[in-house]
Amino acid sequence: MITSENYFGNRRFCVTGGAGFLGKVIVRKLKERGAKDIFVPLIEDYDLVQLGDIRKMLDEANPDVIIHLAAQVGGIGANLEHPAEFFYNNLMMGVQLIHEAWKRGVGKFVAIGTICAYPKFTPVPFKEENLWKGYPEETNAPYGLAKKMLLVQAQAYRQQYGYNAIFLLPVNLYGPGDNFNPNSSHVIPALIRKCFAAIDTGKDEIVVWGDGSPTREFLYVEDAAEGVLLAAEKYNDSPPVNLGSGFEISIKDLIELIEKLVGFKGKLAWDTTKPNGQPRRALDVDRAYRFFGFKARMPFEEGLRKTVQWYQEHRQEIK
Repeated sequence: MITSENYFGNRRFCVTGGAGFLGKVIVRKLKERGAKDIFVPLIEDYDLVQLGDIRKMLDEANPDVIIHLAAQVGGIGANLEHPAEFFYNNLMMGVQLIHEAWKRGVGKFVAIGTICAYPKFTPVPFKEENLWKGYPEETNAPYGLAKKMLLVQAQAYRQQYGYNAIFLLPVNLYGPGDNFNPNSSHVIPALIRKCFAAIDTGKDEIVVWGDGSPTREFLYVEDAAEGVLLAAEKYNDSPPVNLGSGFEISIKDLIELIEKLVGFKGKLAWDTTKPNGQPRRALDVDRAYRFFGFKARMPFEEGLRKTVQWYQEHRQEIK
């Protein structure tokens, strides 16, 4: 029987996006599990939209396992401003990489999808079998559909070639080290930054998109990394698998909790001319537990407190 340490210690890993938010945690946890050969392609050296750079990366990494995290991502605003880029870049990165990995006999491919792939009006909680029952929410459909094609490809290559590619659907991530850039950040870091900025400038009001009614589920980054690595080690099948926390919260309640943790005492102004995004997001997380034993552990308020504290300590370094 191969132990976890032997599984990770005896394989070469390539982690695209390994210098990013989730990637850094996965790389650290790979090392903790005994992995000695981890290749992280940096964006400065490899443009993974380009086939030549993909081939160069695979030549240098010679991996047994690829964990494909690299993506062009952002919040609603970024998706609305760059739909063509989000579609093309994410599609070409993944489709070419899976094909080249199969051609070279890379033992396993772990494709990371997105919750944006689900239909706009998916029954809640989102079950993997409902993934194809409708069109995604319009504001991020190009991104969601580009990532969803990796599921189609993974299943097709398994069916025709017996290729071991799996597809995971993580919900919105958060935690220390998140992306706090106002042009590309997701809702939690964007709201944390906005509250601190209001305190710094003496403003007694912050403006928030939408009306506060949508709900979201969030997964702490450490939990997400555990889920990905459990799947990398133990899951070898075709069905897509959700990675989530099983905890749903409205945007209104989320903002009030962030205000409390940051210490912002001002008012909220809802800009209802801006889109809400998908009405509800909450995952059925049973499949991940049944298939490879994953269950999120971080309580949401504790994880949010750690995220606020990290930003408070590092915000002078963040542009």
